[in-house]
Amino acid sequence: MFTGTGTALVTPFRRDGSLDESTLRALLKRQIDAGIDFLVPCGTTGESPTLTHAEHLRVVEITVEVADGTVPVLGGAGGYNTAEVMALGRELAAIGVDGILSVTPYYNKPTQEGLYQHFQAIAAAVTLPIILYSVQGRTGVNLEPATVGRLAHIDNIVGIKEASGNIAQMAAILNLVPEEFVVLSGDDAITLPLLALGGRGVISVVSNEIPAEMSRMVRLALENRFEEARAIHRRHHALMEINFVESNPIPVKAAMAEMGLLAAAWRLPMVAPKAESLARIRGVLETLGLIERAHAACAD
Repeated sequence: MFTGTGTALVTPFRRDGSLDESTLRALLKRQIDAGIDFLVPCGTTGESPTLTHAEHLRVVEITVEVADGTVPVLGGAGGYNTAEVMALGRELAAIGVDGILSVTPYYNKPTQEGLYQHFQAIAAAVTLPIILYSVQGRTGVNLEPATVGRLAHIDNIVGIKEASGNIAQMAAILNLVPEEFVVLSGDDAITLPLLALGGRGVISVVSNEIPAEMSRMVRLALENRFEEARAIHRRHHALMEINFVESNPIPVKAAMAEMGLLAAAWRLPMVAPKAESLARIRGVLETLGLIERAHAACAD
């Protein structure tokens, strides 16, 4: 179900900071029309730490409603309080998501045994498929291959979004998990190397901007058509990189604002990019013709 390209959706806000539901619906429709494989609302790219509980549920509810069964929805439900994550997972299940994406606890830095028991408890509380999310650069804790291997034998823990940036660690995970366990890249720029090792896709930031291109690149790679996939990667590599010129999702939302897809609005502690960063973002967008193309699509 969660193979291919899933978009780690941004959450659009109005300039007054309120949730922009109409723009969210338009962005979701754009994703589906472009052929995305699944949708991932309320991850950290969606600024979930700054959403109220009601807003979190509302964003997921709208996503499920717009998707209407055409593509799966993987709702974000992670945090450092196991009981709260379990409760949120149940609420998302009641809304109708197809699975949950659960990031490792951050700040409290549990041991590997603590991580195992945390996810084991969530899996017992939420019967939906669960994708683990390991991103040490954000959370301060690494989900080690041996721990992933243990968790992979829990029936409804079906995959991992691996964002360590460590290809050797990804290879070790692939060697330890069952064949059907889905290993997804959490970094756009190293999606192709992971797919070459046996990974099954990506949960992508850049697909907010280029959903059709990213989806096609991954599908080509999964069909072992790596030469064609590399051509897409090489063309868009600069965009993948510029999305992290400042903390995600600052650059991707700035780029989408330049493309006319949403308002340039973040919630504190996220702020607009520096002028020099914005100039670099614009330069990449102009090179790829994305500003003109997006404006033409809006006009149509």
